[in-house]
This record gives sequence, C-alpha cells and structure tokens, in this order.
Amino acid sequence: MSLRVDDFKSRMQGGGARPNLFKVTLTNPPGVTADVPAELMSFMCKGAALPASVVAAIEVPFRGRVLKVAGDRTFENWTVTIINDNSFEIRNSMERWMNSIIAHSGNIAEEIDPGQYQADMSVTQLNRKEEETKVYNIVGAFPVNVSEIELSYDNNDAIEEFTVEFAYQYWTASTTDSFSG
Repeated sequence: MSLRVDDFKSRMQGGGARPNLFKVTLTNPPGVTADVPAELMSFMCKGAALPASVVAAIEVPFRGRVLKVAGDRTFENWTVTIINDNSFEIRNSMERWMNSIIAHSGNIAEEIDPGQYQADMSVTQLNRKEEETKVYNIVGAFPVNVSEIELSYDNNDAIEEFTVEFAYQYWTASTTDSFSG
C-alpha cells in the first residue's frame, strides 16, 4: 500500500465531509402542541452531532484472566444548539413539549403515552453540492433538558443560543450506498 500524498489526495472524494454542512429535521410529536416549524428548526439549529452508540463490554473473570464479551447497545442523549430569535419560537415550543410531558407546578403529566410525546428527528450530512450523503434517523426522541440562556450586560455582540438535550430509543442510518444501521 502506497502512502504518497497523491494517493491520499485521490481518496479525498469531494474534498472530505465538512462539519458545517448539515441539517436537522424534527417531526412534531402527535400528542403535543409543540409546533416546531421544521424549516425554522433547520435554519436555527446551529450545531448538532452525528449520534453515538456504545456496545458495553461484559467482563467475565476466568482463572485470573478477564474475558470480554459484547453486552447491550446503549444510546447517549443527543444535543442540538439552537440560535434564539426574538420571538423565542423554538424555545417556547420546546418548553411546551416538556411541560406536556410533566408540568412545572403539579408534577403531573398531560401526555403519558410515549407514542404521543415522542417524535422522530433526523440529522443529515450534506456534501458541498448540498446533496444528502448520510442521514441519521433518531427514533422516539423527547427533550429532557432545555438549557439556560445566560444574560449579561457585557455580552453585546452576540446572539442568544441554547441547547436542547434529547433522550431517544435508537437511531438508524442510511447513505447513498444504501447502508442501514
């Protein structure tokens, strides 16, 4: 195998995947009046991550050694960073969504059926021609944390941002070559 720069260059199809070429899409949950406009979410989502998953190792002691075998797959919470607008449209909808799951004052649930408060989301990697190259479908997501927005007199050249952390059931992935997770 050659390790010349020209060989490396020939393998950099499309110049490599770029972390700033992505879009996030949210499907509103059926039982919640979250009303997050999908197009607004795609524009105002400043940051996200391609989701992770972990297969834990189970350690089995045997005669002074440890045999590692595959355990269960787990999925870490998924976080997006949102640019806040003057109408607080996305933040308000996330707060309504969380409030329908469990209310602030009464600690009671408006929607207790998971199928009514969970929604599917996706994060899509784009190439430099804005074509989809890989799509992660995040299944059964719901917000578990809407972060604070820090306010300060000395922070005058910035736009507010906040993060939303979602718990979810699992993800599937697809690419242009029909890979499925």
